[in-house]
Amino acid sequence: MKTYLMYKNKDFIVDDSFPEHFNIMMKDLELNVLLQSLSAGDDFLYSVVKKAISQLLCEVPDIEYRQAILKDCLSHPDIIRDFYSVVVECLSKEKDNLHYGVFGHYPSAVLHQSISFTRYLLVSLRKVRCIAEANLSHFASTGMARLFAMIIQELNEEYLAMIEEHLKKMSFKKGILISARPGEGNRGEDYVLRQPNRQEKGWFRRLFVRKPEHYTVQIAPRDENGFRALSNLQDEGLVLVARAMAQSTAHLLNFFKSLRTELGFYIACINLSETLNMRHIPQCFPVPAYKCERYLSFDSLYDICLVLTADKTVIANTLKADNKNTFIITGANQGGKSTFLRSLGLAQVMMQSGMFVTSESFCTDICRHIFTHYKCEEDSHMISGKLDEELRRMRDIIDLLEKDDLVLFNESFSATNSREGADIIRGIVAALAECKVKLFLVTHSSEFACTYYQEHHQDAIYLCAERRDGGERTFRLTEGVPLDTSYGEDLFEEVFTRDMPSVS
Repeated sequence: MKTYLMYKNKDFIVDDSFPEHFNIMMKDLELNVLLQSLSAGDDFLYSVVKKAISQLLCEVPDIEYRQAILKDCLSHPDIIRDFYSVVVECLSKEKDNLHYGVFGHYPSAVLHQSISFTRYLLVSLRKVRCIAEANLSHFASTGMARLFAMIIQELNEEYLAMIEEHLKKMSFKKGILISARPGEGNRGEDYVLRQPNRQEKGWFRRLFVRKPEHYTVQIAPRDENGFRALSNLQDEGLVLVARAMAQSTAHLLNFFKSLRTELGFYIACINLSETLNMRHIPQCFPVPAYKCERYLSFDSLYDICLVLTADKTVIANTLKADNKNTFIITGANQGGKSTFLRSLGLAQVMMQSGMFVTSESFCTDICRHIFTHYKCEEDSHMISGKLDEELRRMRDIIDLLEKDDLVLFNESFSATNSREGADIIRGIVAALAECKVKLFLVTHSSEFACTYYQEHHQDAIYLCAERRDGGERTFRLTEGVPLDTSYGEDLFEEVFTRDMPSVS
């Protein structure tokens, strides 16, 4: 039985392997804030959503498939939570009921524990089937409808009753019938568990019928070696049955584990949605455009990490850009440029994970990978200067880049003089644009921005952080001509002259 809630035709596997560029993106985009809100303190959910956002969906049908399931889950959160709680409760009993330990090489012990835990699983399977039967009509998505229909069909009462009958037989309350043949040294070989002959009906006939010839060996009550030998004989006959029973139990257990993992992603999304609802933040399901297109349009896009951590009102941004591959962002210091860049990166990640985004509307093209290149401060781990470190990270990104990838630059290559920095940025931006790599560049290099603007690149768009005449920041970005200043004097005024007494 397959869950198929994350992908149409393959399993979703959670492990600890992540590409290096994803770990860098986690830090630059502050994805840990998002993951903490999604998981609501649950370590397992944290691992699920972290793996999900590290494996971006790169096809429109795959994104729409996961979005449709999430819409169903958000419409019926109580049903999904009940479903998930049944699965979690079942798996919580695994350690208590299925611990072979040192007895794992004894077939009789393996068989006994497998039977005991499978009986417990049957109770949970019936609960799962009841949820599916009661709520099948409530879900419209292909994924949820397929899962519920599969549960109802394959876990019907006839099938579960048959399992119970097999479990009853494998209890061997009337003893075990085993055949063998003498081998070398008269040791038994080819042990086979046999099904007992069906008893004839009628007590009268059984009383007078002639019984077949047989031999009986009785073991003395204190003969430990005899009982040990008898136990070994029993284990020889139960090897295949115990192995098959353990595999069947593992199959059912894996189904529950898969359910927990894949339902966990949607439980996490429900957690996040409820948190955002309490803060009155809009949510929408983004519309993905095909990779060959270049399109970006959103209305009232919020930085979700800032929304989750800030106590004050967060400003949203709106933009529409068609057939633009290069986005150059300039303007006043502390005017919201980095926040805007992060909001775009987070929205792209969430869209390609099949989630909603914090916006009134959002539509953009799909990228295969997302890379971030943020300026970094010097620390004890650096083996060279800041500029060398930035160039090394840029080289690592270029080694992995493919067409239609996305790169987010935040004040990169600002560790050198303005002319050298402008030359480095110009070469990188031109090369990436030529290779059809989409990029957003937040820069204080007015020399580069103004020169690039004068070259009239048709695939480039220029955004500026708003600043009012008095120096007030609106934290909104608008399309406009790159500015040749970042208004550093505003910060000087703010820090050094705001509370200084006037001198007459």
